[in-house]
Amino acid sequence: MALSKTDRRERLRFRIRKTISGTEQRPRLAVFRSNKEIYAQLIDDVSGKTITAASSRDKDIDASKLNKVDAAKLVGKSIAEKAVKAGVEAVSFDRGGYLYHGRVKSLAEGAREGGLKF
Repeated sequence: MALSKTDRRERLRFRIRKTISGTEQRPRLAVFRSNKEIYAQLIDDVSGKTITAASSRDKDIDASKLNKVDAAKLVGKSIAEKAVKAGVEAVSFDRGGYLYHGRVKSLAEGAREGGLKF
């Protein structure tokens, strides 16, 4: 029986989550990609709290009317800016079962440009 696209991604996601987890000093940068938008969160898995989040639906990014790859880069810069304000410099990158390619790669590059290390 062939797996659906979402089932395949879930399997990959669980495999990634076995090895990656976030702490207060080094939170997990989790990425979720829908067909239209992209979302990123910094998560402390020890206490189970989201430190900060950014998405392409935020007013400043949504108003810029960019293509999806450029919007993802802005989301990366935005999450990095918020992380630095929260006192976070290093993160563990969780691509969430998506390939490190296209929008996910663009978000990661934007976060690196914003000052995050991973």
